Amino acid sequence: MSDTLTPTELQTLVQAHAQEPGGLLPALHAIQDRLGFVPPDAVAALARAFNRSRAEVHGVISFYHHFRSEPAGKHVVQLCRAEACRACGSEALAAVAEKTLGCASGATSAGGVTLESVYCLGLCASSPAIAVDGQPQARMNESRLQHLLQQLEVQA
Repeated sequence: MSDTLTPTELQTLVQAHAQEPGGLLPALHAIQDRLGFVPPDAVAALARAFNRSRAEVHGVISFYHHFRSEPAGKHVVQLCRAEACRACGSEALAAVAEKTLGCASGATSAGGVTLESVYCLGLCASSPAIAVDGQPQARMNESRLQHLLQQLEVQA
């Protein structure tokens, strides 16, 4: 996956959704799907196409946890911190993850693993839950998480 778009490629992705009502979100998804993130230099083109200010477009990107403004690491670990997972120990898992990776949530470790907090993976009955590169894993515990993160850093 390349981490840049030519101006023509960007314009093609944006224009594919410019006439749709609510087309900004599908355009953001198209860019994110293509690059893995929405580069800051795409914001101006999106603002023009959807008749919004750059601040409004940035606000949408920063509001939804799915969108990111810079490339993620080779692996992305999403840790659910919603109520059901929190009640079953996700805060302890977050502490283990941050210690093991040496980075806070929202950052990428030196080993190439991006740690993200999310607020529901839909596995409430099997809490606590994480997703690794989009693949959900339920009933996570501290030792399994630590082992998994160590393996991911070796692979990255």
